[in-house]
Amino acid sequence: MSTHPTVGICGAGIGGLSAAIAFKRIGIEAEVFEQTSVFARVGADINLTPNAVRALDGLGVGDELRKTAARPQFRISRMWDTGEETSRLAMSEEAEEKFGAPQLTMHRADLMSALVSRVPDGALHMGKRVENIEFSVGGTTSLAFTDGTSTSVDLLVGADGIHSAVRRAMFGADHPTFTGVVAFRAVIPTEKLSGAADLDCFTKWWGPDPETQIVMFPLNRGRDMFVFATCPQDEWLEESWTTPGSSAELRELYRDFHPDAQAILAACDEVLKSALYVRDPLESWTNGVATLLGDACHPMMPFMAQGAGQAIEDAVVLARCLDGVSDVASALSAYQQSRWERTAQIQRGSRSNEWLKTGGNADWVYGYDAWGASIGLSV
Repeated sequence: MSTHPTVGICGAGIGGLSAAIAFKRIGIEAEVFEQTSVFARVGADINLTPNAVRALDGLGVGDELRKTAARPQFRISRMWDTGEETSRLAMSEEAEEKFGAPQLTMHRADLMSALVSRVPDGALHMGKRVENIEFSVGGTTSLAFTDGTSTSVDLLVGADGIHSAVRRAMFGADHPTFTGVVAFRAVIPTEKLSGAADLDCFTKWWGPDPETQIVMFPLNRGRDMFVFATCPQDEWLEESWTTPGSSAELRELYRDFHPDAQAILAACDEVLKSALYVRDPLESWTNGVATLLGDACHPMMPFMAQGAGQAIEDAVVLARCLDGVSDVASALSAYQQSRWERTAQIQRGSRSNEWLKTGGNADWVYGYDAWGASIGLSV
């Protein structure tokens, strides 16, 4: 096999697009297959911590993101009932000096647009829903799509999310687990929040139990405020994971929170409600000719804000492991070995939801450099 294998990426989300750009950077042309016909402006927010922004800077999209993103000044933890501040991390300029990049918070569509603009012309194929995958260990992998077309690749990358078709083809069918937690999301124009505190900060209000919290942070250079609130719920009976929510229900559920938090919720008009699902860490991500990244292999609870960041890191490290290597299987093994412990640690930390509640060191998360970290070793 040549040093430039043919690569197919299933999924044109944040991780899949990042991988295509990273591959191009090392001279590998990758084809990206996305099941949807068009990109919709879905997903209100994205919180990119310094480790993710540093990786994106290496992909050449950082400057564009800074044009529309907000830069929270501090990451603050407060107690739900008293409002007591229990931890504070300086972000923005101080984070950029310490970690090489700031925290950026923005509309998810702005990140997607920036990534799409960097994908090589002709490499992105929409409306390509996978119908069948056939692996040939040591050879090519065949992909058949529901539109009747097919293709073969030397390396298949599953970046197709928690319902990954590539994952199912590699390891068999299984089902994600409902966590018993639901989330509410809302975007509020900051002009409606006159006099509210910490509008230029990422603020987390810790609730009376690990599943209950409210997170607030600015978007769109501070012109909007994003609200993300979670709480326990015994079951989820909706067909979709996300459904229109009720602002009245949101306010009722958090009626005992501090008045400063309630004042933000009082301004919420339109709300989305979602069920949160997870999987346990996989023992293996690869089979020699295919591998997984992002939510396809390590879906996370949102409590450390690392889902997108870890997918971006995966993409960069995977490309680095393939750089100049003719043995795809060895490269995939090095990729998994480089990424497994870090992502599993963040998965576990996100589930327990204790990180930075009362201080602590964020360096091991925010200081990670996907472009410079050791590869082929646990990092």
